[in-house]
Amino acid sequence: MRIKNLKLKNFRNYENESISFGEGLNVLFGKNAQGKTNCAEAVFYLCTGTSPRCRREKQLIRHGCDCAEISAVAEGVYGEIEISAKITESGREVKLNGNKITRNADILGNIYSVFFSPHELRLIQDGPDERRRFLNVSISQLFRPYYVALSRYNKILEQRNNLLKNRDLQLVYETLPVWDEQLCKYAAVIALKRAEFVEMLAPIAAEIHAYITDGAEKLEVSPEKKYKGDEKQLSERLFSELSANYDRDIRLGFTASGPHRDDLDIVIDGTDAKNFASQGQTRTAALSIKLAEVEIFKKLSGEYPVLVLDDVMSELDLPRRKKLATRTQGLQTILTCTHAERVLYGRETHKIKVENGKIKQ
Repeated sequence: MRIKNLKLKNFRNYENESISFGEGLNVLFGKNAQGKTNCAEAVFYLCTGTSPRCRREKQLIRHGCDCAEISAVAEGVYGEIEISAKITESGREVKLNGNKITRNADILGNIYSVFFSPHELRLIQDGPDERRRFLNVSISQLFRPYYVALSRYNKILEQRNNLLKNRDLQLVYETLPVWDEQLCKYAAVIALKRAEFVEMLAPIAAEIHAYITDGAEKLEVSPEKKYKGDEKQLSERLFSELSANYDRDIRLGFTASGPHRDDLDIVIDGTDAKNFASQGQTRTAALSIKLAEVEIFKKLSGEYPVLVLDDVMSELDLPRRKKLATRTQGLQTILTCTHAERVLYGRETHKIKVENGKIKQ
């Protein structure tokens, strides 16, 4: 999978620019605050329908403008794909090969992408929300039914939580089983797919981490809660768990168990990375996990995703930069940095200078 061309109109600090990308390593370089990260963000947005940096889409519109327009032409094993998005303060319009699509699920899986920036350290350092977000974004690109199940699960969960706050306890006890039957059906899909994904991820991340650290550290990734059984068995087990905790959930006013509370255990040399890893260990562990995600995309889809590395090289020492450059050969990489020469290491590279929202190729 590779992106051939990206167009930006009134997106962030870009007025009207077009960028052509090569097959291998593409280096977007320039001083800080020129728009390099904005370009990387646009790529990921077109791949997933979400921004890795903000939750409110109107923040993507250039200051003083009514709307932003971005589009990309990509090429994969099934031919050429064109995807575009027009973003306004009231919403967005997305088109795939000229046809309007209304569901976010239909954006996913057209252009595969893995995004990594220094902010991805949150994957290790922050709370469970960040690790669930990582799983959700990655699995949703590979398996659309997962995204559909997750969306429906979250809607039903919100309704269940609203019900738990109702002071008419008879109504609450009578209605909860109705919501739970639907909730557990989708929860089972989520739990199973996450388990399958982590089972694939763990050994690959461990191998990559050993490579980057020259075998000096051992990385272990595992689900905090292990689910066993098929979808039907999991649904029944989760239903029983929720039923047994009605009193607790009513007292708390929210649903205290289920996939929305799950987490990952990330361990370096037998020690919990979330609480005890150094900044350097955290950075390497997060990078290893994201590179493992790349390999899973290749294994499941038959082609490598577009790898977007935003300001990663500045955070790594020279030996680890070289290892990263070697590890990413064979796939299209879009890398942002301040000095292109520091990341070449003999590789053929397509250099793109960014200066104040202008592209100079």
